[in-house]
Amino acid sequence: MKRTTKTLVVACGAVAAAFGVGAGTTPAQAQGKTITLCWAAWDPANALVELSKDFTAKSGIGMKFEFVPWTNYADRFLNELNSHGSLCDLIIGDSQWIGGAAENGQYVKLNDFFKKEGISMDDYMPATVVGYSEWPKNTPNYWALPAMGDAVGWTYRKDWFARPDVQKDFKAKYGREIGVPKTLDELKDIAQFFQGREIDGKKVYGASIYTERGSEGITMGVSNYLYDYGFKYDDPKKPYAMDGFVNSANAVKGLEAYKELYKCCTPPGASNSYMSEGLDAFKSGQVALQMNFFAFFPGLYKDPNVGGDKIGFFVNPAGPAAQATQLGGQGISVVSYSKNQPEALQYIKWFSGGDVQKKWWALGGYSCAKSVLNDPSFPSSAPFAKEFLQSMGMVVDFWAEPSYAQLLQAEQKRVHDYVVADKGTAQEALDGLVKDWKAIFKEEGKKF
Repeated sequence: MKRTTKTLVVACGAVAAAFGVGAGTTPAQAQGKTITLCWAAWDPANALVELSKDFTAKSGIGMKFEFVPWTNYADRFLNELNSHGSLCDLIIGDSQWIGGAAENGQYVKLNDFFKKEGISMDDYMPATVVGYSEWPKNTPNYWALPAMGDAVGWTYRKDWFARPDVQKDFKAKYGREIGVPKTLDELKDIAQFFQGREIDGKKVYGASIYTERGSEGITMGVSNYLYDYGFKYDDPKKPYAMDGFVNSANAVKGLEAYKELYKCCTPPGASNSYMSEGLDAFKSGQVALQMNFFAFFPGLYKDPNVGGDKIGFFVNPAGPAAQATQLGGQGISVVSYSKNQPEALQYIKWFSGGDVQKKWWALGGYSCAKSVLNDPSFPSSAPFAKEFLQSMGMVVDFWAEPSYAQLLQAEQKRVHDYVVADKGTAQEALDGLVKDWKAIFKEEGKKF
């Protein structure tokens, strides 16, 4: 995931209190050093606090946690990095930060450390190594250890699908049984079927999808359609050559299809929806389908109103050209300005351990280790584990260039203007995006 929003510094103690975690130091800090780990304030961070107690018990190194809500995460920590701050000894930074952090000397390069400690990137899922650790991409230059695997998936009201009246009416309308959609067309049919339908005396809607304009939301949403229709960021044989790839005829159809889903099948007032809005819509019983990151699925499964037997999970369905999904997640890095680099590196070594990775998954984190994900028992270890594993094998990520924030802002505007604000055509939106991205890369000195 990638966040670019207005800045707000949130005190660690306040965030920790809100999320029910102890942001203070452990008792062991009195006996030795204490290091600070910076990340977003969300459920997986709570799991990491619990997991890290084992590190302190084993090493005697105390832990502090600086957790900031997603809405402020990028600005808070990118400002910290850009100002050469030493608050964070360890940072779980977004995949898109790798290029800038590496080229600006903000992360410690980990190759020599990995070699010395016998940590192999071959032990992690390939997509997570490329997405979270490498810069330049597809080269053996590592700036992070894959820490939190994630991707966009879908939830659905399994209990609604099982209703006899729903099954009967759906089959009468579409000539097939209602079930988990295998294609984007099938997904739209289901969303349209539920749009405005009455369930238990309440009017419901088809789907909650990403439309948010201010940070990254609509880009993280529309990508799941663009990829499946054949969109590519550039020519695989000629980096940064985007004409005919970003704005291909098939990519245009993908953007049009996303707008159709938004217009036909979302709840009223869904013009600026992202993760939290999707969770709210699903938990409150407004929608049959929800697009969101897998990181939220453990909490949804435990929800007393829509969890358990009432909820189901599925991967992003296939489109005409491919089946792919948007990569989320992050790697964990040692900040180059840290005064506690040896202790931070010790944490990295500990976190990479096989038993630690198994416990990370059990507590609610998303391990990227093959020893966990390729275990024969993994698909049955959680109701969404099989779908998560499948998704991590078909992920695609946004640009990881140092200029990613400008690239992201350009797509946010172009796509939101077309999908939500009804400005221009899909072709014009993607042609304009190519123009924007060319200008950004030209300023960077890229040739295409």
